[in-house]
Amino acid sequence: MTVTRSIALFVLAALFEIGGAWLVWQGWREHRGLWFIAAGVIALGAYGFVATFQPDANFGRILAAYGGVFVAGSLAWGVVVDKFRPDRYDIIGALVCLVGVAVIMYAPRH
Repeated sequence: MTVTRSIALFVLAALFEIGGAWLVWQGWREHRGLWFIAAGVIALGAYGFVATFQPDANFGRILAAYGGVFVAGSLAWGVVVDKFRPDRYDIIGALVCLVGVAVIMYAPRH
């Protein structure tokens, strides 16, 4: 159950961080207004809190592992929201990152 909860928290964190950054991008670069920027800032702040619920107590480990989730999540966001088509190297890179996440977070430790 701990691994399932951890994965769910990583997914939620990715939604907040990537979604927040996307909202800021839309507000500023696409001239959609300050409400988009404000919503993005709130989402980015929420991302910071979600990470604190991870079962591991080591900030550095959580953030390092989340980096891999962010890479894969950003590509997935691009596919779903921006109709981006990743090439095979994008996909291979994202898989490598996710393997890194698994090693960092879920390897047996004493």
